[in-house]
Amino acid sequence: MNQLAGHLDWVPSTNIYEVNLRQYTPEGTIAAFRNHLPRLKEMGVEVLWFMPLTPISEKNRKGELGSYYSCSSYVKMNPEFGTIEEFQSLVDEIHALKMKVIIDWVANHTGWDHEWTLEYPDFYSRDWHGNFKPPVDNWEDVIHLNYNNAPMRKAMIDAMAFWVHECGIDGFRCDMAMLVPVDFWKEARTALDQIRPLFWLGEFDQWGDEPYAEVFDASYTWHWMHIAEEYYQKHRKLFELDKALSTYQTKKPYRHIRSFFTSNHDENSWNGSEYEKYGDMALPLAVFSCTWNGVPMIYSGQELPSHKRLLFFDKDEISWNDQPALHRFYKTLLEFRKKHPALNAADKNVITWRIATSELDALFSYVRKCDRGEVVVVLNFSDKPIQFHFADQRIKGEFQDLFSGATSMVDSITNYELEPWGYLVLFK
Repeated sequence: MNQLAGHLDWVPSTNIYEVNLRQYTPEGTIAAFRNHLPRLKEMGVEVLWFMPLTPISEKNRKGELGSYYSCSSYVKMNPEFGTIEEFQSLVDEIHALKMKVIIDWVANHTGWDHEWTLEYPDFYSRDWHGNFKPPVDNWEDVIHLNYNNAPMRKAMIDAMAFWVHECGIDGFRCDMAMLVPVDFWKEARTALDQIRPLFWLGEFDQWGDEPYAEVFDASYTWHWMHIAEEYYQKHRKLFELDKALSTYQTKKPYRHIRSFFTSNHDENSWNGSEYEKYGDMALPLAVFSCTWNGVPMIYSGQELPSHKRLLFFDKDEISWNDQPALHRFYKTLLEFRKKHPALNAADKNVITWRIATSELDALFSYVRKCDRGEVVVVLNFSDKPIQFHFADQRIKGEFQDLFSGATSMVDSITNYELEPWGYLVLFK
């Protein structure tokens, strides 16, 4: 089903897991990654987003291995990872596990020695001297494509179609989507969804890029991420979190989905791990990402948990162990949001509202409700233990605690207690 009409049926209840293939294993290959599939399936992961798989340009390369986002071809596999045939086989195995595959697509720029630079040099923007140029000053390893060139647009769509036809992928995560004209994305989606309906995740924040929300199923929440980090660093107040979320809630189109996260490849490498940014607030924010009106995104290694910044241009592998400490934590959340209808994103049958408690300055509490169920979430966004009761008369009845399994009657009289940076998820 096309975005202009609505979502694919599985999208509102899905989750996204970003795979940094280079750093995922000592080998950094498709073959080595396969060994992690059963664990990820068991954890409840549904959509695997692979960072760019294309070969990396040599010219003006940064670091030893270069940036994934500086490609030398759109229709070849990076030989460091394996072959196209190996990826085709991997996609088949992922589909057999009832999971989905999306790949990172870098439409704004290529590397300096991309095959188009020789075959079709007019596909590129030029500086005042007629030379290829980076999109922005500090992206010296890539050059900007010219979207006023109609044959280039067609070639780009044909390249995207290659991965749909040949590898059977389920969609795209579109890098820096807001730097590419929105009319191109409309053209690309119209053409590619005719092959088969796809899932489209755009790297832009609907906060300021509403026209793109008409094309993409889901987008980022950079604004929320920054506000939450500043809150933890004591530069923001709780009401400012409300303000950010209420703006997302009222943006149009309503069917557009926000993807909430605490880490990804850019954040981890350049700004720090989630624990550098959020400290003890990281876990309640993960609960938020999985239960608020949106789709949660998890980065490679967050289930360990990982306190490490991964190098971007060089080999720097994730240090896996046999039992990632947060595996069950994420499994509980991901499976719960998949099954509970009140946690569907952008669903007009679901209402989401903030609720009052007796501790307004420290607790971030909300309800998500539909005809078939109700979920109450209370997050202690403070470093102090909190005793509280619900001040909303509508919160009543028999609820089950997601993490303990205990069942109890909930009302506006009963007192509860949350540890510092604790979380409570109740449902019926």
